[in-house]
Amino acid sequence: MPAPTSRLYDTRPAIHHVNLMTDTFIANASIDDLRYISRSLLATGPAGIVPAFLHAAHARLSQTNAKAVPNTQLLFVARSCGAAPTECLHDALSRARKLFGSGMGFASLGILTTIVRATLGLRWDDEGDMADVLATIDGDITQAIQSCKEEVTCGRLNDYICAKNSVNELRVAISECQRDVGSWGGEFPFDRASSSLEFWKIGV
Repeated sequence: MPAPTSRLYDTRPAIHHVNLMTDTFIANASIDDLRYISRSLLATGPAGIVPAFLHAAHARLSQTNAKAVPNTQLLFVARSCGAAPTECLHDALSRARKLFGSGMGFASLGILTTIVRATLGLRWDDEGDMADVLATIDGDITQAIQSCKEEVTCGRLNDYICAKNSVNELRVAISECQRDVGSWGGEFPFDRASSSLEFWKIGV
């Protein structure tokens, strides 16, 4: 029997460059276009497309040094009316979200720990914009912890010692923040994160 010429059922990944027309579209599409297309492709594509997408995301994040810890002094600015976030904070949060959103939860903890430590010594209005930002960060930490748990459950964690150290550093930073805020009568902003860490007994 002659060998089949069709590659219809060949499951090996095709390695090639994006063709010129497709690359032209990507270079000129808006970020909203690319978000919509990515979500649609991941939702409707073949079974292996999500792992392939995440593998590419991990490679890109490693190339761009997304895990780099920001300068603590640049994350917030102290004012007479209370502390306020900076653009550096928003950049750091964006990098942390890319990491834990792509399944690299432990890699994001260093950034989030630095952000928590940056609040030490600051004061803010419990009802102001700063409090809203800190509430969002509380949610980010909670999501990062969930990403870490999935990383352990799925067997993708290789360095348990490093992971345990990262978790412990985050615990210490949150405890220090709680004591610091209590010293001036503020409202502790990381309740959810603290509870998630307290009851986390999985793996590390």
